[in-house]
Amino acid sequence: MYAIVEIQGQQFRAEAGKKLFVHHIADVNEGDKVEFDKVLLVDAEGNVTVGAPTVEGAKVVCEVVNPLVKGEHVIVFKKKRRKGYRRLNGHRQQFTQVVIKEVVA
Repeated sequence: MYAIVEIQGQQFRAEAGKKLFVHHIADVNEGDKVEFDKVLLVDAEGNVTVGAPTVEGAKVVCEVVNPLVKGEHVIVFKKKRRKGYRRLNGHRQQFTQVVIKEVVA
């Protein structure tokens, strides 16, 4: 059984036992249970239910493994040739690692 769920503006395929890195969720601690009810599609052994826009009564239950994980460093470099213009900027996205406990449909 799996579900397509929207978490923090992104869509993920959620199956029991799967680990996901989602955009940072504020005010959660390690071991907290988090429920996401914006389920777009549920597949239960070949029986597919598509929501319009969401599936009624379906939710995904997750447990927070690590509340703050930093992604890899991305470098943004801007330059205009022969003008002496150079700008260097870096960014590290913050994520929350969750593990899917169950998909309730």
